[in-house]
Amino acid sequence: MAPKKSGRSSASKPNKAANPTPSTPSASAAPKEPPPPSSAVVQPVDAQTTVQLLMKALELIVLGAAYSTISQLCLSPVYGSIPSSLHHSRVTMAAVFAAWLGKSAIGAYVPNNVINLLPVFAFIIPPLQSFLFQYSGEMGPVYGPLVTELVTYFPLIVLSIYAAAVVIERVDLSRFGDRVQNSGPAIATYFLFTATEKLTEGYIRQNIGSGLIFTRSGLQFVVATFYALLLPSRAIVFAVLPILHSASVNVHVPLDHTTSVLNNTLHMHNYSLVARQESLTGYISVLDNLRDNFRVMRCDHSLLGGEWTFPTKYESRVKEPIYSVFTLLEAVRLVETDSGKQHPAVSDDQKNALVIGLGIGTTPAALIAHGISTTTVEIDPVVHSFATQYFALPTNHTSIIEDATKFVDRARLAGLEHQSYNYIIHDVFTGGAEPASLFTKEFIQGLSDLLNPDGVIAIVRHQQQISISFSKTNIITNPTPQNYAGDLSLPSARLVVHTIRSVFPSCRLFREDKAISTSTSTTPSSAEQPPDQDFTNMVLFCRKTAEPFSFRAVTEADCLGSQACRSHLQPRHEIEAGFFGDGMGRVLRRGKTEALQRWQRESAVVHWRIMRRVLPGVVWENW
Repeated sequence: MAPKKSGRSSASKPNKAANPTPSTPSASAAPKEPPPPSSAVVQPVDAQTTVQLLMKALELIVLGAAYSTISQLCLSPVYGSIPSSLHHSRVTMAAVFAAWLGKSAIGAYVPNNVINLLPVFAFIIPPLQSFLFQYSGEMGPVYGPLVTELVTYFPLIVLSIYAAAVVIERVDLSRFGDRVQNSGPAIATYFLFTATEKLTEGYIRQNIGSGLIFTRSGLQFVVATFYALLLPSRAIVFAVLPILHSASVNVHVPLDHTTSVLNNTLHMHNYSLVARQESLTGYISVLDNLRDNFRVMRCDHSLLGGEWTFPTKYESRVKEPIYSVFTLLEAVRLVETDSGKQHPAVSDDQKNALVIGLGIGTTPAALIAHGISTTTVEIDPVVHSFATQYFALPTNHTSIIEDATKFVDRARLAGLEHQSYNYIIHDVFTGGAEPASLFTKEFIQGLSDLLNPDGVIAIVRHQQQISISFSKTNIITNPTPQNYAGDLSLPSARLVVHTIRSVFPSCRLFREDKAISTSTSTTPSSAEQPPDQDFTNMVLFCRKTAEPFSFRAVTEADCLGSQACRSHLQPRHEIEAGFFGDGMGRVLRRGKTEALQRWQRESAVVHWRIMRRVLPGVVWENW
């Protein structure tokens, strides 16, 4: 046995000498060691694990896509819905593809456990947004939303898609071919992301404001919690401080004590929050100005209307509006024709009116006070509720909470069975822009069908609103050239006018105020209002027949004791018939409103700047 043992020993020695760095352990033992990480090496996993991995990737993509709408909702009170969306879609898709195509580079430069920090970052976003909103005035409506999302939403998207890509790489797709293995996951991610964006946007906007969870901050907390459940780690302890900040001092969270913090901030600037609620058209709130004594209703980054709250020495049956255009709308009662004069006058209590778009209810309240049977159509139930509670909208009228297009379509189908109206007021404005669908030829034709043969319709064309930078005495008693609404020089105004004229053969157009020459313009800089721009509210009074019409003189009975009525009810500043061209131009059609929406994006930026002059930035930033 000894020689045999000695022989094995002597045989092994030369091998060691000849191979000083042997490739041991042997090949048969190699599988016991894990191979080096590589995107080309996919460890086989069983079917159950494959399903779990795919579900985890799917959940990461869905959470990132769902946050798209939430991010936009959080920006809209500070920047308006249109400026917030200017770069959102393009940069979001760029972030999705950058995460997929650059996953190797991301993996090389970020720690392996960075995915575990996703829940923490999701909880940090609300305080981070609150901080960035304080600089919205400096960043402006074009770059402010972009910078905010580059710091908050886009890192969340990149890390979410990167995490999903890492998870999917563990699934062996080689059985489906190289094309599916290399390109399939990225393409599937794109379609899943875009589909989830659309589905969640519709669901969120339908339910927004229905409870604490369905608020902007509530949805942020829900998504962050889902991230934490999907990616559990001890790093979540770093989310404690952001959560405490949101729950205690973040004024965007609609809790009692955070609302007190918000009011303390507003009081320092002579404003007070009366009420607030999130709804389908935007963030709705009622604010009191404690110094100049007026109350306004806010929707995102625009105002739906307002009224003076100071005591008066005269008695008025209606509130005094801060916007004269709402008084001008009542001039539908003043329209008369030569043929109409030959017939006995019909008293107001024998007439009826339809008001599309409620606002704070200034115009319908006046119509009701005259005894006119009035029907209002308002899409947002919160707007109607706030108008009733805080602006004394009378309850003795018919209120319909519905999309106006659905109401008009249903009324047209009803035909003769549906009521027709002596007066129709078309005044729709929300969130910084008018709904394009309510200016199509089909919708305007529907209103014409609901109008009596001798009836009158008033259609308001607004984009911007007035600056409350002058005394409450002047705004009530003296017409002032400081009102801004739509830019009459933009093609959008011409497009709307041509559409209306294609339905109504007889129209007269009036400005809310007289034209301002560029030499006397009160705007702070040419960057905000170039010389060729002409911002004003425009009202079109139209009839169904081609017979010319005029406006009778205003009487004391027409004004119901209102000083604003005495100053602004009589239409004065008429726009020449040929201003927008004598011939028929292009008109808006249902489903083909891209041109108007494109011009609205341009005017929304100017609207934002004007709103920052109407109310201070601190009011818009602290919602």
